[in-house]
Amino acid sequence: MSREFPIGLTPPDWLVRNLRPQQAAPLNWAALARAALAMSLPLAVGLAVGQPAYGALASMGALSGVIGDTADAYRMRILNIAVPQLFGAVGVTVGSLVYGQGWLTVAVVTGIALLSGMISTIGAVSSVSGLLLLLNSVIGAGLPLPGAWWLTPVLMTGGGLLVLLLALLAWPLRSGVPERAAVAAAYRTVADLLSVSDGDDDEAYDHARHTVTQSLNQAYDLILARRARYRGRSRELTRMLAQLNAITPVVEAAPAVRLALRAGKPLPPEVPAAVLHIADAVETGYTGPIGLHLPEPGNETGRAVDHALRHVAEVATSPDVDPRGIDDRLGRPAALGIRTARAARNVVLSANSWRYGIRLALCIGIAQALVSLVPVPRSYWVALTITFVLKPDFGSVFSRALLRALGTVAGLVVAATVLTVVPRGWWDVPVMMVLAPLVPALTPRGYGFQTAAITPVILLLSDNLNHQGTALLLPRLLDSLMGCAIALIAGYLLWPESWRTRVGDRLADAVADTAAYVELAFKADAEPAARARLRRRLYRDLSVVRTEFQRALTEPPPTGRRAAAWWPLVVAVERIVDATTAARVRVRHGAPPPDRAEVDQVTLQLRELAEGVRRSETLVAIRTDLTGPPDSVLEPLRQEVAAARAIASPH
Repeated sequence: MSREFPIGLTPPDWLVRNLRPQQAAPLNWAALARAALAMSLPLAVGLAVGQPAYGALASMGALSGVIGDTADAYRMRILNIAVPQLFGAVGVTVGSLVYGQGWLTVAVVTGIALLSGMISTIGAVSSVSGLLLLLNSVIGAGLPLPGAWWLTPVLMTGGGLLVLLLALLAWPLRSGVPERAAVAAAYRTVADLLSVSDGDDDEAYDHARHTVTQSLNQAYDLILARRARYRGRSRELTRMLAQLNAITPVVEAAPAVRLALRAGKPLPPEVPAAVLHIADAVETGYTGPIGLHLPEPGNETGRAVDHALRHVAEVATSPDVDPRGIDDRLGRPAALGIRTARAARNVVLSANSWRYGIRLALCIGIAQALVSLVPVPRSYWVALTITFVLKPDFGSVFSRALLRALGTVAGLVVAATVLTVVPRGWWDVPVMMVLAPLVPALTPRGYGFQTAAITPVILLLSDNLNHQGTALLLPRLLDSLMGCAIALIAGYLLWPESWRTRVGDRLADAVADTAAYVELAFKADAEPAARARLRRRLYRDLSVVRTEFQRALTEPPPTGRRAAAWWPLVVAVERIVDATTAARVRVRHGAPPPDRAEVDQVTLQLRELAEGVRRSETLVAIRTDLTGPPDSVLEPLRQEVAAARAIASPH
């Protein structure tokens, strides 16, 4: 018989959310194989030449490369792995030059922490680069490294570049395959969206719509980032961009399909099947004729879907696309030099970058000063822990501190077994071949799992440098707990904006942008590309709000409880965007357009809603008095806006 926890012993929701493993994609066996080879080969070479410490340093560099080996497109792998390695080389060089210099070491590492924190706010690659810059400087300043000052950065960079070399081996044979797979995956998520649009499960529909947004974001990011490196337009990339743009009208038709279902007009099953058929053609690069077996449409929604699908089939299988007719639905990225200068200017002038840099520098400075005053064995681990934990762009600081502590304990259990049972020497190579693949395998499951996988790897490599064996274990645990405590107190609790939910502010921005979208959607002289870009940006912003919401739920009360109150309004705003898109699709395919006064009334109500949300951290009372012609295409939109405004009122 199952027994329930007594009420007093039931773990709180925020703790359960922190400990629950994240849903992960199927294992990337190629990444697991690269990790095993890239981290064990340097150890074997070091042992073969009688320099195991050199091999351990190269394997440490390979570990950072394995952590950064997350991109699908080959060109993006160069950025994700190579650029952070260069920053890491600078970091370990500077750190080793001030090793053992007392307060000079404290000052230099603290300054690097400030710089690292500021550049981490630019984007994903710069965030990992800033992380490696600080991590390696802490290692260089805290460990007596073997050989000349230049040898360690060369070895660590070489280990990281070995991961990159292994990742690029298949590039000549698979060039463009990841991008085509991303576009095809976007098509398949659209097929899933159309399938659930023909059902009554609102939660499944919301999930499918969110999945479509994420999939389109990934595909656009891959293609636009790659195109930014071309002066002209490559034929292959232009074709893939056209394929992505072509699926947009089908995505826009999904809300109209859902409204038609409620009116008793279900979607024929041949429609999602046709999208899957086109997705297969996209993934294989097929350019021949493609047969679509679609039923005759019977209303404006059916005509919209039929027209969109036939256009998709034509574009997806066309061998040549005129680049002059292709617009970037997310906006074409500026040249790399322009974006670099813009990012540098933003870092210097942004209050957010300075605030995060100062937070990180304060915590690192406290850690470095503490271990300079109090004798802590291998004290560099305290600053390393802070560096990993205090990464707001990687998730909640509170959550990461908790998971870091728990993951370290789990990793130390594995490390204790390895260091006790396995003799130092050649046995380290097969052990590393087993431990290294756990890093890419467990990282998608969550930060605690990643920490548990990385900890025994780091300790095994450290043992090759200092030969302390199991004597490393207890100091590592104490150092990790000290680092977590410093990050929580000096980097979290002392900064109110870090533990106050930002869901409300970001949601208010999204509501204001939704008002602009409603206005643009029914503006007679608006450019279709401008409408598409604004809609895509809206869904992307709402996806960020969802991420922020999930992050806030892992915070302890009252932050998590406040965030949970916003969730119904997040869903309501997404449905407002859907209803707007559905109305626009119906107008484009024969329905009478709404009066300007109707549009102005809806936009006014949305702007009032945005201001009400922005002014308070809790839900506030907002009037709900939308009226209009019941047969107007805006009637479903008015209902969704009224529902959103009702949600924003306290009950």
